[in-house]
Amino acid sequence: MDESVLTSVLLPIALVIIMLGLGLTLTVADFSRVLRMPRAVLVALGVQVILVPLICFGLVKLFDLEPALAVGMMLLAASPGGTTANLFSHLAGGDVALNVTLTAVNSVLAVITLPIVVNLSLDHFLGDGEIGLQPAKMLQVFAIVLVPVALGMLIRSKLPAFADRMTRPVKIGSIVVLVLVIFAAIYSERDNFLDYLAAVGVVAVLLNVLSLALGYAVPRLANLSERQSIACSMEIGIHNATLALTIALSPALLGNSEMSIPVAVYGIVMFFPTALFAFYLSRRTAVQRAGSSV
Repeated sequence: MDESVLTSVLLPIALVIIMLGLGLTLTVADFSRVLRMPRAVLVALGVQVILVPLICFGLVKLFDLEPALAVGMMLLAASPGGTTANLFSHLAGGDVALNVTLTAVNSVLAVITLPIVVNLSLDHFLGDGEIGLQPAKMLQVFAIVLVPVALGMLIRSKLPAFADRMTRPVKIGSIVVLVLVIFAAIYSERDNFLDYLAAVGVVAVLLNVLSLALGYAVPRLANLSERQSIACSMEIGIHNATLALTIALSPALLGNSEMSIPVAVYGIVMFFPTALFAFYLSRRTAVQRAGSSV
């Protein structure tokens, strides 16, 4: 398949489908729920928007990543949570309604915060006048992220039964698309991938583990409930890799295949620590419930 067609056409279409699928699961109530649980949302977003990029910045400096790889890691850290977080939250016993709300709010917020982080990263690590996500490109990010979500929400409000039927196929399709996108990113840098894997693999795992741990610990320190803290952990620890890959690879946005490699590596390795942490939390919650029932 022609690489330009893949990055210019198929990747954005794939992301639009995924964001449309997200919209099919959302209602206006998911946004208004912020008013009923403002502390949980503010704590989670504070960790997601401020703390995680700072941790990622520290990791890429500590491991002295190449500039383009460092920018790719920062792009990943700035990306919002993905719908996969809802699944892991459910398996771990988290508050899935809070996950849905966080995903909805963070997807909107990321249209502003993601370009800021990416542009600062480009300036810091490359510092050669590299053109980042300028206003016109930010509008493209807005279009491929929020317009499909709004369309999906509209479909759900008008055809709720259809939206319910489509939720599962779209989720399965999203996983398939993510695998294909990761393969595309790896293929585009196939000559250097093994070298990049050695360079960014540890950083990607550490970012995932630290995000999960802090995503759970900070809410607990803020006196959020166990279920809310689990939801925050999964939302903060799992990023929308498809969005980050699309921004990195699309010629209309960053158009840099090297920047996509950290995201592709993360998309592969993050499932293992996340699954283990979700299993640990689910077992811990089950023991606590058993103890309280005695």
